[in-house]
Amino acid sequence: MVRRTIPPLSLDRRAEVQVQLREMSEPDFDYFLLVALSSTIATLGLITNSAAVIIGAMLVAPLMSPILGVGLASVTGDSVLYRHAVSALLRGFLFAVAVALLLTLSSEFMPFNPILNPTDELPIEILARTRPSPFDLGVAIAGGLAAAYALAQPQLSAALPGVAIATALMPPLCTVGIGVALGNWPVAGGSLLLFVTNLAAIAFAGVLTFLGLGFRPVGESRNKQRRIPRSLMVSAALVALLLIPLVYVSDQFVRQGREEVLIREAVRTAVTSYGAELVSVDTRRTVEGLRLDLTVRSEDSFRIEDVRSLQSDLAVLLQQSVELTLTVIPTVRLDPLIPPTPSHTPTPGPTTTPTHTPSSTPTSTFTPTASATSTFTPTPTSTPAVLLIENTGGLGLNLRAEPDGLIIGRLRAGARVLLLQGEQIVRGLVWVPVIDSEGRTGWIPLFYTRVVTLTPTITPSATPTP
Repeated sequence: MVRRTIPPLSLDRRAEVQVQLREMSEPDFDYFLLVALSSTIATLGLITNSAAVIIGAMLVAPLMSPILGVGLASVTGDSVLYRHAVSALLRGFLFAVAVALLLTLSSEFMPFNPILNPTDELPIEILARTRPSPFDLGVAIAGGLAAAYALAQPQLSAALPGVAIATALMPPLCTVGIGVALGNWPVAGGSLLLFVTNLAAIAFAGVLTFLGLGFRPVGESRNKQRRIPRSLMVSAALVALLLIPLVYVSDQFVRQGREEVLIREAVRTAVTSYGAELVSVDTRRTVEGLRLDLTVRSEDSFRIEDVRSLQSDLAVLLQQSVELTLTVIPTVRLDPLIPPTPSHTPTPGPTTTPTHTPSSTPTSTFTPTASATSTFTPTPTSTPAVLLIENTGGLGLNLRAEPDGLIIGRLRAGARVLLLQGEQIVRGLVWVPVIDSEGRTGWIPLFYTRVVTLTPTITPSATPTP
């Protein structure tokens, strides 16, 4: 049935393909030069998270030829081709990993390299090569079939660059080197599994394609040609074995993804009940349980009691121990239909000139036997002013640790605060220090307040007149 569907190649063309793969699988200077260049391009593309650069590395990489050489040698029994192809694969593998390892270590001296900072997330292009799945196996098999068939048909050679991009052999190797340089063994192990998957799948597809095109060992009888070759059974068994770790890794990844979704939904529900908006969730597994680093937006300030209550709510929702770190971004909601209207605000505090001016005639004079005369002159003293928060459109006002500085609390519209001495002008606004009803001391813009108590009192003081 296969023979009827796929016409076999002529003997001359089979010989040409075999000679061509022998030359392309030879581990010579050109081969190692292309491995070094493609590994350099792929490593830099992975570090900089550039998909276009990584695609360029796939086009330069020469690893597809020795893999197809292994497949053809397994079918024809060509021991010379088999030795050269296996040698090229092993030495190319080690050389590519070494180049990626050295480039990653040398990038430590570059101040703009993000992957050596343990607090930063690895680039997406690196993480994408650490989680192989059965879909990657299917892509590699299809790519191997296309590569082997296009190599055997000279008129289809233009399709080989696209096959090189689809199978992506060099990026997983470079990710192995990056993982080893970082000491991140899950990254190195996942990318190594992806490379082995591509290698086995392409070799299996090559064996299958070359058999369909009529390649057989020299001198094999027709009866043996009807049997399934041992090389095909071995490669098929290897591909089947690879399905076990691929399915396991995929299952773990799917479980982790579902758990992340459930955690995010539980966090969103709990945070919303406190009138806040969830911005981001960073989840980490620890020995004690689950550690959550949350970032939320809120119009109201969070107290330590609120954070503890939120932690308890999350522990109940997730049914496990939770360590919580909360970062609150203060927000102000403005309604363009109700803009704040500025109003004239008098300058708080008493004037320096007393409102009462004594007459030139002393109020009372007491003349004892001595010659001294005492005159009582009134001296003004003022009570602290009380400010009313207004002109905010009902949104309230932030209480800051310093003028235009860190927010330490929230003052609702209509709240009263006690004015303290001193003022500063920052960004065109007059800032004054105040104390709110909860005893917090901070700074607010004077523009959004109105003085409700500003009554100076006069108390007499005696000034002796000689």
